[in-house]
Amino acid sequence: MDLSLNPLAMGDYENCRFVNCNFSNTDLSKISFTACEFKGSNLSMAKLMNTGIKEVKFLNCKLLGLHFDTCNHILFQAYFDTCLLNLSSFYKLKIKKTTFTNCSLREVDFTETDLSGSLFNNCDLAGALFQSANLEKADLRSSYNYSIDPERNRINKAKFSLIGISGLLDKYDIEIE
Repeated sequence: MDLSLNPLAMGDYENCRFVNCNFSNTDLSKISFTACEFKGSNLSMAKLMNTGIKEVKFLNCKLLGLHFDTCNHILFQAYFDTCLLNLSSFYKLKIKKTTFTNCSLREVDFTETDLSGSLFNNCDLAGALFQSANLEKADLRSSYNYSIDPERNRINKAKFSLIGISGLLDKYDIEIE
């Protein structure tokens, strides 16, 4: 369905599946999604002002430039698998134990985001902004291209791979062989 032409009616959507839907540039403000699944859908540049996202799965979705930080913060919970999230923002969100699997998270803003206990499984984090973020107990062992300043972020008990350790030392402009 092309919901960019026929917008989704405002309301509460529970246990719904949206398969191969186009929501690009639509206004999803003040709509609540609970225990829903978006599969193969395009939500790029959709407006999410006060949108409720609770127990929502995004599978094989295009989510470019989304401002999740404008969503309703209460009970925000999402799962992302094989999604394109480039240029999106999670600024100041509390998204503990969130799973990102096989996602492109290039230039995503994680400033002041609570990502404690989150899993970044095989994700591309090139240009992602981590500033004053909580990454305690987060697992980034299989992810790559990240640059995280340990002095500006909380990383206690976070897991990194030996290959990715250079992403923690970028600010020192040293060569690691």
